[in-house]
Amino acid sequence: MILERPNVINLKKLQSQLGGIENRPAIQELAKIIKLFQLYQSGQKEISTKLENLDSEFQINYDYNPIHHMESRMKDMQSLLKKAERKGYDLTADSIQKNIYDIAGIRVITNYLDDIYNVEKLLTNQSDVTLLKRKDYVKNPKTSGYRSLHLVVQVPVFQSKGPVDVPVEIQIRTVGMDMWASLEHKLRYKTNVDSNLVDKYGNQLKDYSDELERIERGMQDIHKKLI
Repeated sequence: MILERPNVINLKKLQSQLGGIENRPAIQELAKIIKLFQLYQSGQKEISTKLENLDSEFQINYDYNPIHHMESRMKDMQSLLKKAERKGYDLTADSIQKNIYDIAGIRVITNYLDDIYNVEKLLTNQSDVTLLKRKDYVKNPKTSGYRSLHLVVQVPVFQSKGPVDVPVEIQIRTVGMDMWASLEHKLRYKTNVDSNLVDKYGNQLKDYSDELERIERGMQDIHKKLI
């Protein structure tokens, strides 16, 4: 199951939405940023297709799908420009292309822990995929208990004037990790809960993360013995 959330940008509408940005780009520069955005969207589609093909191959050869589902997302244009402004980057297409790597993103949800690294290996072993950044929060969880494998890969997107290398951020985690991360994000960023309750439930979630890791390893062992 592939879930996509395409962003279609209207230049005039976008201009009216950027009032909160202090040094709002001129319309000519916005047009360049939109072209960059669309280029990154193509890069996202390239990686999504590669992942779909790998999953299909597993289904045919091994009667098993390592990928439970995927979610594709493009960074909201307003969020992108605010991030660039916050980081002190020039609000230009060239500066954004040089400094920001998470414009295009894919979240890959796997069935089991081993699938995380199998998907990573199969993808990054492809000759036209280059690994730029890697952070392993599965083996080294954040203090909150968050676990996921974060990658930034680069893939060529073929344009009329030739190929352009595009970075795509990929998060790979299990169904259980994804459920945990969604709840933790809601607790810390999406509610107006009293800070004491955030601390209380944050500690609970940390304990649940450790327990979930133990359960997932046990379930994976059972799975291996059944195949």
